[in-house]
Amino acid sequence: MKKFLLAGAMGFLILSCSKKENTEVPSVDSETSAVSEPAKANLSGDQIIETLDCSGCHSVNERMIGPSYKEIAEKYSEKDIELLASKIIEGGSGVWGGVPMAAHPQVSKEDAKKMVEYILSQKSK
Repeated sequence: MKKFLLAGAMGFLILSCSKKENTEVPSVDSETSAVSEPAKANLSGDQIIETLDCSGCHSVNERMIGPSYKEIAEKYSEKDIELLASKIIEGGSGVWGGVPMAAHPQVSKEDAKKMVEYILSQKSK
């Protein structure tokens, strides 16, 4: 029975850790009023996070399934941006407990770095 529950919980986590659909909004050119295709290059780290499933496991202030952004910011520094960006893309486990973070291969290295910079900005002053 425990194996069945564990498998169900892991299935839920994997499904909840996938890209949200239809979350990007096209931008409007203020001079021509033409709608252009959305470009994540123009999104900030917190906006990129909002387009993904991160809030299913993380919040800014409170530990959920995964650590809060403040906890991550307290543990890591600017020198860890590459490492953390890789963890977003490739997934990871063992640092914050037994529940692994799913991989997000659809996230570019550049966007993952923006996400990490936002998360690290949550460090308590």
